[in-house]
This record gives sequence, structure tokens and C-alpha cells, in this order.
Amino acid sequence: MTGILVSFLGIAIVFLALRATGTAIGWGFQLQSPVIVTLIVMVLFALGLNLVGVFEIGGRFSGIGQSLTEKKGISGAFFTGVLATIVATPCTAPFMAPALGFAAIQPVPVAVAIFLSLGAGLGLPYLLVSFFPPLRRLLPHPGRWMVVFRQLLAFPIFLTVVWLLWVLARQGGADSIGLALLLLVALGFLLWLWRVAGPAGRLARIMSFVAGLAVLAVMLMSLGYLAQHQSGAVAGQQGGQDAASYETAMGVADWSPEKVAELQANGQAVFVYFTADWCITCKVNERVALADPDVIASVKAQSIAVLKADWTNQNDAIAKALASFGRNGVPLYVYYDGTMAEPQILPQILTPGTLLSIFAMENS
Repeated sequence: MTGILVSFLGIAIVFLALRATGTAIGWGFQLQSPVIVTLIVMVLFALGLNLVGVFEIGGRFSGIGQSLTEKKGISGAFFTGVLATIVATPCTAPFMAPALGFAAIQPVPVAVAIFLSLGAGLGLPYLLVSFFPPLRRLLPHPGRWMVVFRQLLAFPIFLTVVWLLWVLARQGGADSIGLALLLLVALGFLLWLWRVAGPAGRLARIMSFVAGLAVLAVMLMSLGYLAQHQSGAVAGQQGGQDAASYETAMGVADWSPEKVAELQANGQAVFVYFTADWCITCKVNERVALADPDVIASVKAQSIAVLKADWTNQNDAIAKALASFGRNGVPLYVYYDGTMAEPQILPQILTPGTLLSIFAMENS
């Protein structure tokens, strides 16, 4: 338990240090950079290949953790907790996102308490099994099912890779996708070299090492090209994507503070939705609620202006607007009734009924 708590305390220190330097942190910020998205795609792709057995982490590397966890007494238990944190936290990250987002905007003592609470939650099963030994009988016994289950877990990861490639296409276009696919092929080749070079002779290992360096150089140059052309790709992407049918039907316009002020000054009701292509909740809400025929008809009948604040790529104006509403991420839905009154913040999970009731109430 101590090892887990110390590990989470270390994560909290790094987290707060980044925040103190002014680095933008929070769930989703990392997905605003095509370079970071590409790196995440590569890591997940490699993890998926590892799960299906294409390559294995060498015994020397894994033996480091094993030798520490097999120590006797308190030190062994401590390093077991550290290793459990390293192994488990990437898998639980999606479920920790709300807590991390809350911690990002809290004072240091509150943020540290949140991380320690996450650590306590991770260590709770260990405590229960330690204090109540009969619970050990409920644990599944090792067997072939573990191998099958491990391989099965690779496919959700590959689906995540597909989703991130779609996000990358929205950010940088076809060139970014081409480079990303090239990097995945190069990564697969490197991992294959790692596998075949192990039992080979000295000359074969040297040749594999040289080939690996060449492929790695190509990968680094590709990432450098992607980073160099990131701003241009983003500029070309904006306005270049086909608008969804509901956006066309409602006459959705790009958001800006000046646009909101202008519409409000004219007494027009305004609905603003802060979204991003990498935000799954945003996309579901838009398909379920905004694309609803009754919602579209209500917007057109009541002449409500609909503005879209797209945070797929980094945008300081949108970040400031989110902060002004006490948020550090999307989705966010705001409704201005046209009377210069305080805007109304809508729930993060939208339904057609929610929008219809708000529009009807404010315009009755």
C-alpha cells in the first residue's frame, strides 16, 4: 500500500510542477497536437502487438521489476506497490479522467489529496485480501484463459488506434495519415527486428542494430516533418472538412467572443457548443441531440444562432472562454437568451428534450 501511495504522490508532484510552469494540463489537451497524437498511436499500436504476442519484453528488462518485488519484508511489499502502480494506472486512465480534470484546477493540497485518494482506491483490493484471507479463494486461478484474455484485450486497443488516426486526419489531413501509417510500418519492422535478433548470431545482431538505427532515423525525420508542418496543416484543415448535415441545416457558424457579443447586442438568442473531434462525448451529443429533426426545426423557427467552438486544435481564445465558465475541457454547452442576461450552462450529456425545453422556455 505504501508503494502505491508513494508512487501516486510522485505522479502528483510531476503533475503540479507542470501546472506551475504554465503547461496546459488536463484531459484532452495532449490530443490537440498531431505529433502527440501520432506518438500515442505508435505506443498503443506497439502495446497491441505485444498483447497478441508479436513480440515480448525481454527477460532482462522484466527481471528488474521481478527482482525488486521478490525482496523479503517491507522493501518487497513497497516495490510490489510501485510496480502495481506502473502497470495499472495506464489501464485505469479513462476512468480517472474526471478526477484528474478536477485536480487540474484545484489548490495544491486538494490536488495532492485527490491523487492520494486514487492511490488508496488502487490499493484497496490488496488491503482487503490481506485482512480477509478467505477472499483469496475468490481470485481466478491462472490458466490458458489468461493468454486468450490478454490477446483479446489487444483489439480494443487497435480500435483506439483507428479512432486516433481519424482524429489525426481531422487535424492534419491526408499527409498526416500517410506519415502516421509509415511510422507504424517502421515501428512494426523495429519490433520484428527485436524479436528475430535475440537468438541470432553476433553478425546478425549487428546488422539488425544498424537497420534499426536507419529505420529509427526515418521515424524521427517523419515526426520532425509533422511537427514542422503542424501549423500549416491545421490552418488548411480549418474550414476544409465537410460540415455535418445538421450544421448546414442550422446554419452553424464559427464561434468567437466578438460574434457572441454582436448577436447579443442585436437581441438574438445564441447557442454555443464547445466541442472537439477527439471528444467522444461531444460527438455522441451532437449526433443524438443537435442532429435531431425537432431540435433543428426549433432552432430555425425561433431564429436561434448556433455557434461552434472547435477545440480540436489548440486555441487560446476557446481555452480562455472555457476557463471563464469554470471548465478546463469539453464538452460545454452555453445558451444566451438574447436579453444580455447571464448565459445558461447546459448539462454535459445532451438530449433533444433538454434542448427543446430550454429553447421553448427562454423564448416563450
